[in-house]
Amino acid sequence: MSEQLTWFKSSHSDAEGDNCVSVALTPTTTHIRDTKLAADSPELNVRAPAWSAFISAVQPGA
Repeated sequence: MSEQLTWFKSSHSDAEGDNCVSVALTPTTTHIRDTKLAADSPELNVRAPAWSAFISAVQPGA
């Protein structure tokens, strides 16, 4: 991948550092990885429409 991604830790990640997920957003894709593995972690890349549908489905009250 040639673009530089800006990663941020999920607000729902474990405060102990055991269950952490980092996310990087681009206009077309959401990139997800394990925070504790950082650069060595495999990424899950989800297209924007699928990510939006997932977020809508897991919102409280959805």
